Amino acid sequence: MQNNVLILDFGSQYTQLIARRVRELNIYCEIHPFNKLPENLEEFKAVILSGSPFSVRAEDAPHPDLSKIRGKVPMLAVCYGAQYLAHFHGGKVEPSKTREYGRANLSVIKDKELLFDEITENSQVWMSHSDTIKELPENGVRLASTHDVLNAAYRIDGEETFAIQFHPEVYHSTDGKQLLENFLVKISGVEQEWTPEAFVDMTVEDLKKQIGNDKVVLGLSGGVDSTVAAVLLNKAIGDNLYCIFVNNGLLRKNEFESVLHQYKDMGLNVKGVDSSARFLDALQGISDPEEKRKTIGRVFIEVFDDEAHLLTDVKFLAQGTIYPDVIESISVNGPSATIKSHHNVGGLPDFMKLKVVEPLRMLFKDEVRRVGAEMGIDPELLGRHPFPGPGLAIRILGDITAEKVRILQEVDHVFIQGLKDWKLYDKVWQAGAILLPVSSVGVMGDERTYEKVVALRAVESTDGMTADWVNLPYDFLQKTSNTIINRVKGVNRVVYDISSKPPATIEWE
Repeated sequence: MQNNVLILDFGSQYTQLIARRVRELNIYCEIHPFNKLPENLEEFKAVILSGSPFSVRAEDAPHPDLSKIRGKVPMLAVCYGAQYLAHFHGGKVEPSKTREYGRANLSVIKDKELLFDEITENSQVWMSHSDTIKELPENGVRLASTHDVLNAAYRIDGEETFAIQFHPEVYHSTDGKQLLENFLVKISGVEQEWTPEAFVDMTVEDLKKQIGNDKVVLGLSGGVDSTVAAVLLNKAIGDNLYCIFVNNGLLRKNEFESVLHQYKDMGLNVKGVDSSARFLDALQGISDPEEKRKTIGRVFIEVFDDEAHLLTDVKFLAQGTIYPDVIESISVNGPSATIKSHHNVGGLPDFMKLKVVEPLRMLFKDEVRRVGAEMGIDPELLGRHPFPGPGLAIRILGDITAEKVRILQEVDHVFIQGLKDWKLYDKVWQAGAILLPVSSVGVMGDERTYEKVVALRAVESTDGMTADWVNLPYDFLQKTSNTIINRVKGVNRVVYDISSKPPATIEWE
């Protein structure tokens, strides 16, 4: 990959956002932990240092060796990076006496500085730090200030080293993308060649070289990632790709049949395996969310392995792993504390001695969709909402039974179809229904009922890391509630979840 940009991660919650903004400029970049520098440093044309939750004054602060980078390639240090360069190279960093968090405006910008080309005074930026740079490092030249932050940006004289105490990657910094373009294109000379078309051509060639005439097996889920991975592989190796689509009994209503039909129309070599009973038997009596996930993962691997053994001479296992999964597994602090188990990274059991191929491992979710569109995949399939790997199991709170699955499938179908009929589906990032482990009293006709409660959930987001609940029209909610209660036997109350992430999560389990 030519024209790389290296992003050194110091543990900031915004590091992935930096990478996404760089990719939006059609520039390829990679994230690496600050303490694990890549061996091919000479291939990178520019380096960005991320922010960090640490203070540079703390004993346990990240302390990278930048001797192979600084002064050799252009470098942009963001927040922690800016303070690090100051603190350890002749400057002074102290606790800030005024709160430096949130929106601010650049009140002074030094004239004729390429980093701020086409950026005017009063441009809004986003601050997020408790320390501040009181004195610039040796050979430091101030470039910009805000009302409260004197040294909002600086450069090192005699080097292409720049530092800023605000976050250009967040949307609140209105000219943040322009600043990144100034640094990467105008200062560093990085070419803007990272496009979906270029990715497809390069990846197909790489897959041909990596796989040759060997056979590959891929587990399809019906989701965007595995589908795009399958089409890429199919372009590279054709009939040597064998796809397996497992019905775990926890898919949406009629999804197994409809997705299989869709795949056949795409020319993919797909075998459907209905293992509903096997999964439901294994889940019997299990209520703990993490145990449900692990059980589903274990049974899936067993089923997949059974099917893979029916194929001869298979050498590769393909996975739809995407870049956020990869970053999470090699993060600065090691893999993050388990919030939820991932299926895609490190999930191979010892008894499956297959080499792994992951054609999407360097793409973000929005890039996967653009690559899919480039290859002509149906927009309806590419626009499908994210759906959890364990399926409806984590939308049924408590233990799983066939009757509960039936109820939730019917409720979910009414909700999702309603969103489509009202032209709301594409305005929502993810939607679904949750079956609650409570019953409520109701009256239907002249009879008293005591039946299930369901919650509807619809959120808007760009990447799932944060999400806001969607203010769906009252008329739509009223009609959906009435339809569910009238059509779905076993439900007599519908509620709508108005929680954002954080503090809530998108899924309830």
